[in-house]
Amino acid sequence: MSYQRLAAMLVDLKRQPETAFLRDCHSQPLQQTLMDLETAFSNFFAKRAKYPRFKARKITQHSLRFPQGVVVVDERTISVPKIGLMQAIIHRPLMGIAKGATIKQDATGAWWVVFVCHIDRPDVPMTADRPVGIDVGLESFTTLSTGEKTAPPKFYRHSQKKLARAQRKLSRAQKGSNNRLKAKKRVARLHKKISNQRVDWLHKHALGIVRRFDMVCIEDLTIKGLVKTKLAKSFNDAALSTFMQRLQEKAEWHGRRVVKVGRFYASSKTCHVCHSKTALTLADRVWTCPTCCTTHDRDGNAAINILHEGLRLLAVGTTESQNAAGDGVNPAKRW
Repeated sequence: MSYQRLAAMLVDLKRQPETAFLRDCHSQPLQQTLMDLETAFSNFFAKRAKYPRFKARKITQHSLRFPQGVVVVDERTISVPKIGLMQAIIHRPLMGIAKGATIKQDATGAWWVVFVCHIDRPDVPMTADRPVGIDVGLESFTTLSTGEKTAPPKFYRHSQKKLARAQRKLSRAQKGSNNRLKAKKRVARLHKKISNQRVDWLHKHALGIVRRFDMVCIEDLTIKGLVKTKLAKSFNDAALSTFMQRLQEKAEWHGRRVVKVGRFYASSKTCHVCHSKTALTLADRVWTCPTCCTTHDRDGNAAINILHEGLRLLAVGTTESQNAAGDGVNPAKRW
């Protein structure tokens, strides 16, 4: 059924005694839910997603989306339609024009208000005076073409023992008891803390790179394929895909360029001095080029090659390498 038909049925449902609870909620969140339902079924019939999952009323995590009406009254108060004034901690003033708000509850039981605001991006001219190449990985989270390396923080690995103890207490608790609910929230708080630590670190690390360099060249990796390997836990803990998204967002906001080099470009196996290729394994972290006898650090050499390929792509007028390895050109002749 279409959204128009469901919206008409919603009016009748509010009048029936068994569904009279729908009158307690504002009409906008109910309509937004029906829109989401229509989108979910459209994606299912288009074979873009699985069949929509039923969500019962008794779920502990709730959300309400308001296209309009939620207003920040002062530093401690917000106004919500049909609810009234509510106390809130406004951690920073709203920027631009508020276009909507979502009130949601996380697994720890805390409630959050997320505003969608329209902001004009500052007009900053793009330059490429200070380019840098970045190679990402697990041994060193980022290796810059300047030689700088940043170790991965491994927030999940460092909290594994605490998580294991909390999960054991949750498994022992009787289902339906208050102790089980408390243990469940304790596990959720630990996961939330790890997530907050990771998000904060990724924001700061990406912003630090963007502020230092005018152009960032990075390899376009398939993270979905990497998380299916035996190193899935390490890749999920590193959140390389999230880092690339944050890097792209902050670069656009600060007027920087981000050039993506194709994933098939053999950046690690190509000598950046003589441009000859050498067969390497993942265990080879330091190798010597058999042609020019130059000793390379694997990640540092890859970062330099990514920088060179990014500058080449920028010179030919594109910002993304589709298939840098399969273009039929000898890498030694590119230079």
